[in-house]
Amino acid sequence: MAERRNDQQVHPLPQSYTYNTAFNVKRDQESASSDSDEIRRKKRLKYLAYFAAFVVFQTGIIVLFSLTIMKIRTPKFRVRSSPFETFDAGTTTNPSFNYRMNAELGVRNNNFGTYKFQNSTIYFSYNGTPIGETLVPNSKAGWLSTKKLNVVVDLSSNNLASNSQLGNDLSTGVLKLNAQSKLSGKDFVVSFPKLLGGFVTKIVLSVTFGLVLDVHVFGPALLDVEFAKVDYER
Repeated sequence: MAERRNDQQVHPLPQSYTYNTAFNVKRDQESASSDSDEIRRKKRLKYLAYFAAFVVFQTGIIVLFSLTIMKIRTPKFRVRSSPFETFDAGTTTNPSFNYRMNAELGVRNNNFGTYKFQNSTIYFSYNGTPIGETLVPNSKAGWLSTKKLNVVVDLSSNNLASNSQLGNDLSTGVLKLNAQSKLSGKDFVVSFPKLLGGFVTKIVLSVTFGLVLDVHVFGPALLDVEFAKVDYER
């Protein structure tokens, strides 16, 4: 038995086998490294795609808000109603009038922000001669809302010189009066959503308007309100 074990010899591996094994190991390592690089490349591409999608989404949101919420609209100043508390009209031979009008005004704010306006004065005239004025107090209109204001004005012909035009208007039963005013204020609008880093923008907005009021002499009642002039400023 001992002789048989001694007869067995250890034969070294051929050199070609060793080379092929080393080559296969190196090839496997290179393949694993290549697979790892491909995985990392795909991850980078996926992250870039997510980032691009986020940028496109954020840009779309900003554009949407620019066309809707961020779009600045000039407030509207309107006379909603004008009932008369006292009324005194003369005759064609002795033309005169004395009215006390309780007017309800409306300041419509169509922006997504509070509109704070300053004191303003409405001037009333007849044929270019002042017949009265009233103060519009400073206040504010909330976003997408209308601020209602009540003002009282006394209209009198005391400053009018004697003329036949007033007598003719009284005889027709309709008296045409003019009113004009300028409302100035600031609108505080959020530029874009705060979640996206939005901030509040302060914008100065003014509206100048002119009115022609048709007053029924013997009513008394306001027959018609026609906007003769409306100018907007920013």
